[in-house]
Amino acid sequence: MSKILILYTSLTGNTEMMAEAVLKQLEQYDHQVVTKSFEDDVIETRELLDYDAILIGLYTWIDGDLPFEAEDFYDELYDMDLKGKVCGVFGSADTSYEQYGTAVGMVYEQLETLGASMVPDRIIVDLEPNSEELERCKKLVDTACEMVGQKSEM
Repeated sequence: MSKILILYTSLTGNTEMMAEAVLKQLEQYDHQVVTKSFEDDVIETRELLDYDAILIGLYTWIDGDLPFEAEDFYDELYDMDLKGKVCGVFGSADTSYEQYGTAVGMVYEQLETLGASMVPDRIIVDLEPNSEELERCKKLVDTACEMVGQKSEM
């Protein structure tokens, strides 16, 4: 049984809807799942080493920035070694702003730079996710679980 972390922040509830779809899909698998939110939980970056997979959900702030509640976490990632960890990133954004979904891309690229094995589909939705986008969240989970399974077979 693998240990998987869902870590998210949501301002309007859109990214939270995505995190709930991720959690619901994870319930189909025999993994230990921990859900934390940037707003409500103390999150130490070294905790990531305790998990086989980390699925991060966040929204993109107005000017393309990370959400305030995730900034310290992002800054503290810089010296982590995430080799052997499977990571996926998802989140909401708003196409009415010039910078669309950049927070998801920033976190994705940072995790990849730190050696994580990334789920290829970084999911960015415009405001509230529709049923097709929630299905993509489920596929993100399926891919992450497949990747975790392949790592445990090695």
